[in-house]
Amino acid sequence: MRWSTRSRALVGLVATALLGLLSVAPAASADSQRGIGHLIEGQPGTGQDWLGSYVVGGQQVFCVSFQLTAPDTGEVYKPGDELLTKWGTKLPADQAANISYLLLRYGGTKEPDDAAALAHLLHSWTAAPRTPADLVASLPPDKIAYDAPRHLANLPAGARAAVERLRTEAETNRGPWTASVTTPKAPQYPGEAAEWTVTVTNAKGKGVPDVPVKLTATDGTLGDTATAGNASPPGGGASLTTDADGTVRVKLTPDGARPKLVASLSAPADRPYVRVPVDTAKQRVVSTGGEKELTAQGVVNVAKPGRAQVTKTDANTGKGVGGAVLRITGKDKTAAALAQDGKPLVGADGKPAVVTTDGATGAVTVENLRAPQEICVVEASPPPGYTNAYDPANPPSACGMVKPGETLALTVSNKPNEVPRAIPAGDRPVAQARGVVETSYSAPGLAGLGLLVLLGAGLVGFAARRASRR
Repeated sequence: MRWSTRSRALVGLVATALLGLLSVAPAASADSQRGIGHLIEGQPGTGQDWLGSYVVGGQQVFCVSFQLTAPDTGEVYKPGDELLTKWGTKLPADQAANISYLLLRYGGTKEPDDAAALAHLLHSWTAAPRTPADLVASLPPDKIAYDAPRHLANLPAGARAAVERLRTEAETNRGPWTASVTTPKAPQYPGEAAEWTVTVTNAKGKGVPDVPVKLTATDGTLGDTATAGNASPPGGGASLTTDADGTVRVKLTPDGARPKLVASLSAPADRPYVRVPVDTAKQRVVSTGGEKELTAQGVVNVAKPGRAQVTKTDANTGKGVGGAVLRITGKDKTAAALAQDGKPLVGADGKPAVVTTDGATGAVTVENLRAPQEICVVEASPPPGYTNAYDPANPPSACGMVKPGETLALTVSNKPNEVPRAIPAGDRPVAQARGVVETSYSAPGLAGLGLLVLLGAGLVGFAARRASRR
C-alpha cells in the first residue's frame, strides 16, 4: 500500500484549493465531468449511480450528500463547518477519523476500484438510513438515504475488495497521528555521521507506513538513508517515506555545535470540514484530512573535547618531577587514546603518543581528547634519579574518564633512587659517583660531578706516588 503521486501533490495545495474532495453522485450533468470510478445500477428510484470522483476546477474531488446535484467543473465553494451527516447530526469520532484518513491517503487515487470504494464508504458513513423509511424510492434527493448493501453488491469485484481493504486500513491507521524524532544514544562528534530516526504512529500507537516525510537539518548534513527504497541526497534536507514500521532512518553529520533535525508531514485531521457550494442544491465537498500538518524535531549538543593534566611526583616528597616520559593510551594501556576527531593519538612510530613532564612543575597537559573516554598514562621512561624502582614490565600508570569540556587530573608517582650515606672503602668510587649522577637534572650539575670524579682520580694518583717514594 503506497501513497499515490497525485495524493502527494494534493497535500501541498491544502491552503489554497479544494484538496482531495469527497464525492458520490447519481449521474453527471451536462456541466460536470466525471473523474475516476464506476457507474453502477443504483437503488430503486435513483437510476444509475456514479461511485467515484469528479473534476472540479481541474482537480479531482469527492462530494457528500447522496443524490444531490453533481458539481459543475467550474463550481465555486466557500468554507463551511465541520462535516455532519446528511441529517445534520455529528459523525462519530471514529468515522470522522476514518474519513480524514482515507481522503488523505486516497484523495488523489488513479485506481477506479479505489475511487469507487472511497465514494461508497463516504456515503455509507454520511448518508446511512436512520430507519428503513429513509430508503423509500419516492423520497426527494435531499431526503433519501444511501443503501450501502445494495450498492456494494452492484460494485465490480475489484471495487468490493477495495471497500474492505480501505475500511480495514482506515480502522488501523486513522488519526490522530503522532510524529517523533529520536536522536542517537551515543554522543555525536563533528564530522562523524550517526543515525537519527523519525517515527509516525497512529491513534493506537502503531507505526504508519508509506507516509511522506520532509526532513530539514540545521548545523548538520543529511546523508544516505537506511530506509529501503529511499534515496536521501546529501545536504540539509530530504523527502522520504516511512517504512513498514512507520520509521525513517537517516544519517546526520554534525557541522555545527547543535545539530537539529525537523520532520514535517501531512496527517489526517481529527475531523474533516466541508466546503459549501454557492448553489445549495449541489453536493457539498470536504477537504482532505491532510490539511493538518505535524512537525517534530530533535536536537543534540555536539560533544565537547576534554583534556588531561598529568603530574609526575616524587613518592617521598610529593613534589613535581620533570623529565618523565609518559604514553597516552586507552583504558587497556596498550592502544592509543583518541583525539576529538576520532583518530588515534600516535607518534611517528605508530605507537601511542608520548609527552614529557615539565622540569619546573612536573606536569603536562594533553588537549583535544575525545570525550567521554577512559584513558591511561603509562610511564615509558623514568626521569633521572628514579630508575632503580622502575619496572618496565609493570610501569607506573594512572587512569581516569575524560568528560566533555572538563579536565581530568592524573598523578603518577615514582620512588627516588636511594643515595648512599657514605662511600664504602674499596676500589669502586666511580660506581658510587654514578649513583650521585642519577639524582641530578641540570647540565651544570652534571659538569660539577665530572670535575669531582676527575679530582678524586688525581688524589688517588697523588697518594700512590707519595707511597712509592717512601
